[in-house]
Amino acid sequence: MADNDKKRGLGRGLSALMADVAEPEAAKTQSDGSSVRMVPIEKVFANPEQPRKTFTQPELEDLSASIKEKGVLQPLIVRSKLSGSSSSFEIVAGERRWRAAQMAQLHQIPVIVREFSDTEVLEVAIIENVQRADLNAIEEALGYRLLMDRFGHTQEKVSEALGKSRSHIANLLRLLNLPAEIQTYVQEGVLSAGHARAIIGAPNPLGIAQQVIANNLSVRETERLVKSFSNAPSVRKAPKSPTEKDADTRALEADLSAALGMKVALEHEGGGEAGKLSVSYKNLEELDDLCRKLSGS
Repeated sequence: MADNDKKRGLGRGLSALMADVAEPEAAKTQSDGSSVRMVPIEKVFANPEQPRKTFTQPELEDLSASIKEKGVLQPLIVRSKLSGSSSSFEIVAGERRWRAAQMAQLHQIPVIVREFSDTEVLEVAIIENVQRADLNAIEEALGYRLLMDRFGHTQEKVSEALGKSRSHIANLLRLLNLPAEIQTYVQEGVLSAGHARAIIGAPNPLGIAQQVIANNLSVRETERLVKSFSNAPSVRKAPKSPTEKDADTRALEADLSAALGMKVALEHEGGGEAGKLSVSYKNLEELDDLCRKLSGS
């Protein structure tokens, strides 16, 4: 009993929260004593801070058809909208199933009621969607940003908890630096995350994005287009190495810079796999900090 109380206490962390979401589908009674119950669908409401904003009609129709035939196989995770109340519930995980069940005209749906704080509700909603690849790249990036800003999670902690590489998380977070119009293109599926990543840092990114869409360019073609804009005579640029850095090199530089808290530059030697990594520090205190990180002390 003490172990269960400890697990369900505040501050239990991402791993415990994910364990709560990933309950066995067929289990009627959960390990903490809670059980699956049927509730009227009109008493269940969406979470206003649900990170997933885009639900495509075809996928909802497919799920609705399955629900009509087999019912809702996996219970929704919900919490009482008012403490101690059982009159209405807020969805913690499973909004897509709830929407499809409404389309299937179900009167009742299976739920598991959990006691979650406001912060935990958002945390679990992000985790569930990311784990199931239900988010587009911008929604996923916004979810990571919320986990880091609101709950104080580092990129490393989010990476370990969700089984994503740090470079994956860092690359997605960089998409949030793009103009809002380009982010909308990614959310609507007009532009892929790879295309958007290639545009980061380019002059006139919106104009480039519109050219990419109009001409149906590949990611490699987009990188060449960005390079042509960057090398235009009218643009004054600092001297560069003979080989222009590609998107992956720029992403790795940004990832290392974020990890060390200092500017990092990578220079690849032409025709080989060797190169040079440079770390810039502003003062001796930063140099000492770098030495400590490198020595592991």
